[in-house]
Amino acid sequence: MMLAIDESLRPEDLLEPIRRMWEVSGEKILSIEATCRNRAGAPVFTVRGQYQAQGWTEWTEGFRFGSALLQFDATGDEQFLEIGRTATIERMAPHLTHTGVHDHGFNNVSTYGNLRRLMREDRIPHDWRELELYELALKVSGAVQATRWTVTADGDGFIYSFNGPHSLFSDTIRSLRSLVLAHRLGHRLIGENDAPISLLDRWAQHLRTTARYNVYYGEGRDAYDVPGRVAHESLFNPNNGQYRCPSTQQGFSPFSTWTRGLAWIMLGFAEELEFLADLNETDQDQLGDRSELEAIMLQAATATCDFYIRNTPTDGVPYWDTAAPGLVQLGDYLNRPADPFNDFEPVDSSAAAIAAQGLLRLGRYLSARHPDRGNSETGGRRYWQAGLTVLRTLLGDPYLSTDSQHQGLLLHAIYHRPRGWDYVPEGSRIPRGEACLWGDYHLREVALYVQRVARNEAYYTFYGPVS
Repeated sequence: MMLAIDESLRPEDLLEPIRRMWEVSGEKILSIEATCRNRAGAPVFTVRGQYQAQGWTEWTEGFRFGSALLQFDATGDEQFLEIGRTATIERMAPHLTHTGVHDHGFNNVSTYGNLRRLMREDRIPHDWRELELYELALKVSGAVQATRWTVTADGDGFIYSFNGPHSLFSDTIRSLRSLVLAHRLGHRLIGENDAPISLLDRWAQHLRTTARYNVYYGEGRDAYDVPGRVAHESLFNPNNGQYRCPSTQQGFSPFSTWTRGLAWIMLGFAEELEFLADLNETDQDQLGDRSELEAIMLQAATATCDFYIRNTPTDGVPYWDTAAPGLVQLGDYLNRPADPFNDFEPVDSSAAAIAAQGLLRLGRYLSARHPDRGNSETGGRRYWQAGLTVLRTLLGDPYLSTDSQHQGLLLHAIYHRPRGWDYVPEGSRIPRGEACLWGDYHLREVALYVQRVARNEAYYTFYGPVS
């Protein structure tokens, strides 16, 4: 079967579950701050309900402090504004000039970006010096992110991952936010001999390269070319930019779909489509054929969202990889709700939280920009209702953590199944019952998104307010 979309569900129907979520969310943020304040390393995932650091890259610190800012945004409780603002100033500066990662959109847009947005929305008092600080930080972040650049043989390029210049990650599409925020603030990268480098152009190139190589369209590219399938990583020969093959760091196989990588693609293309639609005429002229870029992005967004709908259990929560070897033991697992308590393969609720927002944003975009599609297979309403359906699942049992002793908000998330980093509780054969910072952050973010829509408040975008 596939995700069972509830066509009758409305954003207003989720306001009470969202309110309950914010209640437990605030307790968990305060608990993390009380226990992790002076600990080395950013908290990443929970073990027996307590957040732990995990050295690989420090890509989750922005989600920690960004969560406090989302909590303030949703509830108006100023203690969370103080946590998020103070920690951003005191702790996030090294992330602005971090040249070794592809994570700027995660760390810096979630902190400096949220603070800038809140001030521009008049949610916090306007202080031009403070705003100037946030905007300077975002300019630096976008330019530094854009320096991690590999040129491909077909004339485009991409921001390469922490693996090196040969590696294009699907995750990185969400870091493109740092480039376009810096561009929108009038910034550009300066290269050798003072050569100006357009951040908007690198944004567009990375979008095209990701759509071309990390997303499949059923066109016979290889024996496993299923429409909407996503490769976690694409490998290139750095000597000449030639594409070599798909790969993965956290999935089961290069020829299957790691579902969190799929979710990053879904959300990344959907929110960048919104940004594309909001560009001014000067920026559109700089991009060349805007309609061609939109068509590429729409193809990638709809293909991946359709794949998610087809390959996810009825309640909207996916297993961690579509070809995980233990799935065969679960029988007809797509024809019933996901089972996080099974003995063979874990689900990944964090992928669901990211995907839900992607489905919602794509649905709204299509309904506004392409209403002619109506209720067709690729119509906006179908994706919108699918996103609401997934969110409703995550806001209840067994996913929302209401135990005050558990620091996680969204249970049954997976970080790195192949490396065995996720905690397996006694009596279980697979990881379950734990949370991760990106899962918690994205549940808060999609809840805030739907809350604003339901209350007819300002539309939430990373670059907002919408012009």
